[in-house]
Amino acid sequence: MKAKKYILLLFTIHCSLFTVFAQHSLSDYLKIAAENNAGVKADFLAYQASLQKIPQAGAWQDPQLDLDFFLQPMEIIDGKQAADIKLMQMFPWFGTRKAARTEAQHMAQMTFEQFRETRDQLFLDVYTQWFILGRLQQQLTNNQDNKKLLEQLETLALRKFSTGNASAMPSGERQMIQSEGNRNNATTSMSGMNMGGTSPSSTNSQFSTLNSPPNMNMSSASSGMSDILRIQLEIAELDNNAESILSQIQAEKAKFNTLLNRPAESEVQIPGSLEQIPFLFHSEEIKTQITARNPMLSMLTEEEKAYQAKAEMDKKMSYPMFGIGLQYMLINKKPVEVDAHSGMETMNDMNGKDMIMPMVSVSIPIYRGKYKAQQRENAFLQQAAREKYANTQNLLEAELYRFKSDLDNAARKISLYRQQSELAQTTYNLIINEFASGKSDLSNVIQVQRQLLDYQLKIAEAIADYNTMVVNIQKLNSYEDK
Repeated sequence: MKAKKYILLLFTIHCSLFTVFAQHSLSDYLKIAAENNAGVKADFLAYQASLQKIPQAGAWQDPQLDLDFFLQPMEIIDGKQAADIKLMQMFPWFGTRKAARTEAQHMAQMTFEQFRETRDQLFLDVYTQWFILGRLQQQLTNNQDNKKLLEQLETLALRKFSTGNASAMPSGERQMIQSEGNRNNATTSMSGMNMGGTSPSSTNSQFSTLNSPPNMNMSSASSGMSDILRIQLEIAELDNNAESILSQIQAEKAKFNTLLNRPAESEVQIPGSLEQIPFLFHSEEIKTQITARNPMLSMLTEEEKAYQAKAEMDKKMSYPMFGIGLQYMLINKKPVEVDAHSGMETMNDMNGKDMIMPMVSVSIPIYRGKYKAQQRENAFLQQAAREKYANTQNLLEAELYRFKSDLDNAARKISLYRQQSELAQTTYNLIINEFASGKSDLSNVIQVQRQLLDYQLKIAEAIADYNTMVVNIQKLNSYEDK
């Protein structure tokens, strides 16, 4: 296990799928999130702590030192014993320490896989929040563009009202409105999901009465004034929607900044447009990548390996342990004795000589019940880890096909709404000419304009859904480090 490689992985971002839209800014935000997010840092610190258990698991047992002192030296044959010192070092069965280190390494790797899962979830949250911000920004842009069209319609309605002649609208101004509408349709990309404010569908229902044919008995002056008032009502509604969208953008920016663990009011550079991510779905290839790289599956694999190493360690712990030691006896000399018959002093050569004695000890594990229970326990835990792996793999595969279904639905919607948007654009160009020539009233113009806006928003929503499914699929096989 190379800890430096894992530390560098924290700051490595894989963004190859997202080069089509503001990759540099998004990469910067992902890096800031990886470096600053409290949850990611907590899991990485837990991984670093687990690495410190490896040398602990492989350490020798501490030697045992016994010191015995006699308050009254004890008489022995060759002197008086004053103290007894024993030093003993125990050694486990061969390979026990290696098995313990192996178990600790797999447990540390499990903690690292949990860190990867937390990091990948953070990246997914950042991507998703990025799409939300881009969608809201596009919704605000569409709102402003439609307001410009209404202001131009208001100018034309004022001209009609002042001249009292429906055919007095200059062809240049009609072409200006048509080109503005074409430009708005061409810039359709990401937009909001109508979170807050009035949705196009609800607005259509509110003004459904505008579809009725114009009253030919109404005077042209009265008709012109009502057109101006209706346009002003629409402009006021768009202004209110713009305020609501701006409020939502501020709230979503604050949420985005919390993912980066920085002040909520920090500025976020929102992309001007977010386009559909190019993505090719190959189920077998993706399933192979998931099996090889998914953090949850890797975590369960490491768990099973840890139980295998623990089983090996417990097996070796059931064998005898050996101890090697040394005993040192401190012996004082006896007083010199005089032989009563000869009058000569008698002294043994060993009198007062300290004793050194090597020692060997062996543990005898005769109570086998607990060791057999440990082996059965490890076997059950390994089987449980395998079952959890199979269950997780099945869940991930089911989730993959659910994402694939949502991805296909979003792709179909994008194609459908683009076709409908083109038809709505053609209808809008025709209705402008009819309005200019007096063959149609403002109600039809507004309704077609709303339909065009509605399709633009639906396209943006479908693209957002499509991109979200792409990053969810990418998360299943982890955001690969390059």
